[in-house]
Amino acid sequence: MYDSLTLEHTSTVERAADELRRAMFAGELEPGTPLREVGLADSLGVGRSTVREALAVLIAEGLVIRVPNRGVAVAALDPDALGDVFRARTVLEEAGARAWPDAPHELRDAVRASVQTYGRLAAESAEPGQLARAHIEVHRAIAALTGSDRLLTLVDALHGEIRLTLAHVDRVRGNVREQVADHQQLLSLLEQGEIEAVVLALHDHLSGAQSSLDAALHR
Repeated sequence: MYDSLTLEHTSTVERAADELRRAMFAGELEPGTPLREVGLADSLGVGRSTVREALAVLIAEGLVIRVPNRGVAVAALDPDALGDVFRARTVLEEAGARAWPDAPHELRDAVRASVQTYGRLAAESAEPGQLARAHIEVHRAIAALTGSDRLLTLVDALHGEIRLTLAHVDRVRGNVREQVADHQQLLSLLEQGEIEAVVLALHDHLSGAQSSLDAALHR
């Protein structure tokens, strides 16, 4: 009986967290929005303790932050932190691109699969959260070509910081198909062994993404 009740409670917390994630990625809860336990409990039809646990899950994922003396809010990234994230991403992804020629087949296949998945989801007009994850997965797969678990852990931390903001900007720009085409071009250049061209394209792509995110933060 205890196990059954525990599983039921866990499932309720997961459903609440899923609904909050969906609202964030759909733009219903934008970066910086305060999250009040009472209001969320009413709108989700659950108890405040469930909301509290769901928020703890989202805090661990970096989607929600604690604001001193103000409770919790949807995570937002300041411009200085944004620039630092993109500088780090550029270094890590360039290292991955340069590792392509000697990378194991399974790591190169992971890049191919991630680009294919991103294109499929875009064609299906998938919800923003799915598209954001697929978009980031392409870049993660490129960085993973280095074969370093430690570098990949850093990549995941960086992506966790910008995942929600990236989804917000992709939604505002409304150019998902162009984004897919850019990533398909990156893959094509990798397949052709045009590594320097890939590096330049990555720099342009990440610089453009940073500019869009920076503009969104100042909007």
